[in-house]
Amino acid sequence: MDDINLHYRFLNWRRRIREIRDVRAVRYRDRWRNMFRDGDMLRYHGDSDEVGCFVSGRPLSKKRRYFEVTVNDTGVRGMIAVGLVPQSHKLDQQPGWLPHSVAFHADDGKLYNGSTVGQQFGAKCCRGDKIGCGISFDSNDGQITVFFTKNGEEIGTVELPASPDDLYPAVGMQSLGEEVVLDLNAEWKMEEDDGRMIVDSHEEDWSRLHDVKVTGTLLEYMGKGKGIMDVGLAQARRPLNPRFHYYELEITDAGEKCYIALGLARRDYPKDKHPGWNKGSIAYHADDGKLFHGSGVGDPFGPRCFEGDIMGCGIMFPRDFNIDGGDDADDWDLDVASRPSEVQNNLYANNDEEEEDEGEDLEGRKVMVFFTRNGKVVGKREVALPSNGLYPTIGMMSTGEKVRVELHPLSG
Repeated sequence: MDDINLHYRFLNWRRRIREIRDVRAVRYRDRWRNMFRDGDMLRYHGDSDEVGCFVSGRPLSKKRRYFEVTVNDTGVRGMIAVGLVPQSHKLDQQPGWLPHSVAFHADDGKLYNGSTVGQQFGAKCCRGDKIGCGISFDSNDGQITVFFTKNGEEIGTVELPASPDDLYPAVGMQSLGEEVVLDLNAEWKMEEDDGRMIVDSHEEDWSRLHDVKVTGTLLEYMGKGKGIMDVGLAQARRPLNPRFHYYELEITDAGEKCYIALGLARRDYPKDKHPGWNKGSIAYHADDGKLFHGSGVGDPFGPRCFEGDIMGCGIMFPRDFNIDGGDDADDWDLDVASRPSEVQNNLYANNDEEEEDEGEDLEGRKVMVFFTRNGKVVGKREVALPSNGLYPTIGMMSTGEKVRVELHPLSG
């Protein structure tokens, strides 16, 4: 009977993940015109003087309140605009020209706020400059404060009588050769002591980082990438639990060989071993589609993964699962906000000491671990749950690899 119930729960999880993907695909659809898009790169692709415009499918929010554009090429006239618009904004109009839109224009340094006539706001922008735009929720009078930045320094602010749900990141262009790189996941936070805006590294989400650099939700491999000992490892601060039982990564750059692994591991997993290779770990490897479960030899499991693919991993906790008390109970803290603690980052350390392969007690209750690729379940495997849980663990091993991680994609 337990096997039958587990089977139906597994089918429900598959349906749940598929439904979430379908809803997101319709609701969060980016729009653009007279532009060529390649990943995060946008290039003007229209006739001279025709407006090219990109509008994100997702509005800014409290969790996602800032985005940034890097100017790769100013083209003929550098008529690049960065700002916020309604979802229904016409794609043949520059951001800031129409009512309820606001934008900073790089060619003249002016702010356009619902008008084709701009006001002097900041300096002109050149190739290599970074232009940012975000919102503040501090106001209590129904106004939204929109701020703009250039190369990490705030240019200025403007008040808008709008809901954040109606403000969508937008980029405009209007001359040949213009090209930008768009980062819709750039994250900033207010530093309390002096009010300056600084990049939120998200390092507090991770307990261990070895040869991995964190920038917001982006993880970048920084190791040598020359051998099997050159593993870059990132392990989350909290284990998966009944409330947050699933996480995902998107391969934003496959690097040289796409030696990217997504999985779960015990807390004291060796920092120089790919997830899945050693006991107390299980992982789906992107380069060969194999599942590694406590062994350096993988089993055929699913398709290979490439740049742009989204890989996911979760645990199907039994209905009667509870967290036992004791010394390990704090590791299962269900609060999303982590307690302050120093992250162990060995990115630039030359630490060659040997780590013990055998750590905590690996015998525990059996749970079902499942893996997904682009919203579809690839397969599942029964594993023993260590006393303090299994932690989201990501490995990389070749030059240029980058992934974007969402530790709580099913929340909210």
